[in-house]
Amino acid sequence: MLLTGKMAQRGVQLEKFSCSICLDLLKDPLTIPCGHSYCMNCIKDHWDGEDQKRIHSCPQCRKTFRRRPALEKNIMLAELVEDFKKTGLQAAPADHCYAEPEDVACDVCTGRKMKAVKSCLTCPASYCRDHLQHHFDASPLQKHKLVDPSKNLQENVCSRHDEVMKIFCRTDQQCICYLCLMDEHKGHETVPAAAERTEKQKELQVSRQQIQQRIQDQEKDLKLLHQEVKAINVSANKAVEDGKKVFTELIHLIQKRSSDVKQQIRSQQETEVSRVKDLQEKLEQEITELKRKDAELEQLSNTEDHNQFLHNYPSLSALSESTHSSSINIRPLRYFEDVTAAVSELRDKLQDLLRDTWTNSPLTVSKVKVLLSDPETKPESKTRAGFLKYSQRITLDPNTANRKLLLSEENRKVTAMERQQSYPDHPDRFTDICFQVLSNESLTGRCYWEVEWRGGVEVAVSYKNISRAGGSDKYRFGFNDKSWSLCFNKNSYTFYHNNIEIPVSGPVSSRIGVYLDHRAGILSYYSVSRTMTLLHRVQNTFTQPLHAGIRLYYYENGAFAEFVKLK
Repeated sequence: MLLTGKMAQRGVQLEKFSCSICLDLLKDPLTIPCGHSYCMNCIKDHWDGEDQKRIHSCPQCRKTFRRRPALEKNIMLAELVEDFKKTGLQAAPADHCYAEPEDVACDVCTGRKMKAVKSCLTCPASYCRDHLQHHFDASPLQKHKLVDPSKNLQENVCSRHDEVMKIFCRTDQQCICYLCLMDEHKGHETVPAAAERTEKQKELQVSRQQIQQRIQDQEKDLKLLHQEVKAINVSANKAVEDGKKVFTELIHLIQKRSSDVKQQIRSQQETEVSRVKDLQEKLEQEITELKRKDAELEQLSNTEDHNQFLHNYPSLSALSESTHSSSINIRPLRYFEDVTAAVSELRDKLQDLLRDTWTNSPLTVSKVKVLLSDPETKPESKTRAGFLKYSQRITLDPNTANRKLLLSEENRKVTAMERQQSYPDHPDRFTDICFQVLSNESLTGRCYWEVEWRGGVEVAVSYKNISRAGGSDKYRFGFNDKSWSLCFNKNSYTFYHNNIEIPVSGPVSSRIGVYLDHRAGILSYYSVSRTMTLLHRVQNTFTQPLHAGIRLYYYENGAFAEFVKLK
């Protein structure tokens, strides 16, 4: 009982002579104005970190000092610490210093093991306060590398030679010991693990800088999106008010139509706000992920164990590509002004109608519906000359072409071949039975192009992220929700989207015209000869830019499709 009391008493004394920052015995102790004592280097490093705040405080009592106190060694306290090191450290610590299952235990202790306070990377072993003292007293041990207690020390030991691994083999990208250097790694490019850590640390810092820059850029973009939401709401509210004023003048004729216009504006407002908020959510998620990644890299950067650093570095250093564009294009602040203009034009036209004899209500309603359609969407032309105003030059991307497709005519023509072509491997290439190819051009806005064809051919449009490989039809154009395709085979047309087949009737022609109004969600196919005949029209909401696509039937050798140069 007496021995236990003495052990507890010395444990308390040990706490009195310990630094509250590093938790070790005081080294070069000093006392700051509030009365608390610290290691010289510990309090200096603590205040160095506070310099940017221009305020310095005690880590224990939090008392602040207007000026950074001068640091001078406490001679008397230093002598007391030295005396205690000679006598007090020989006593067993109190019960609360015994290692629990979740703690790192001292490797030297016998019986019930004490909690380790440091791990030595050179030994390698972990030590409690008592057994660590030799690393402070013995000159050879003072050069050892001490780190916070680690359970992974055995990972630093070569499993083959039972030696500490202090060398990094760049050839095999792994840590090795000196004996490995003379054995299976002989002749390899090797450097000290610390040197390789230094190089990787530089790369890590570059990655962190890139992440931080992306965070700053995307926070700016997020701010722009907030501004766009505000602008959308302001513009929508103004359009509603203007619409009400116009319809007040026509209250006896089209009171119900006024409510319809308001509903239409609100619906478009909700759509636009939802679009922007979706982008906001994606940005916020990516920022959160980038901050998490930055925290992981910071934690890795602070790892003192070179081997652990190099072991974890490959899995943490890779920086995924951003799924978000580098900037946000804010549309001009003209969201609903065109609706107001359309309503005003309707008023003028109705006044003209009232002066004439055409007072038939269904005719008037019909005109209202036309005038209140999407102001950005103009009706399709009925002549080829009208479509040619939107002509789009299309070239095919060799990196997407299946190896049984041959590209020619400046990559405007694709032909089915029996033998595979010698295209290099590329992640964008269609493989297996996907005898398909996509265009280089990203299609938005209004576009028109024409395709000359022969044999079994499909003319399609597709999102770029369509799957590129597979042995089933779900990877074909038109057999998924990412593509739309008009198929010509055996003198008949068939339209496909999301694996839904729609027979299409119309005159057979060797030339097909395709019209796309991306914003309006219109995709139309025409048979082109002396006249243009509409074959099929799709009304859809396109959520990504589209690419033109061609699929050829491999069993019809010589089948081809060529994008026509339009004048």
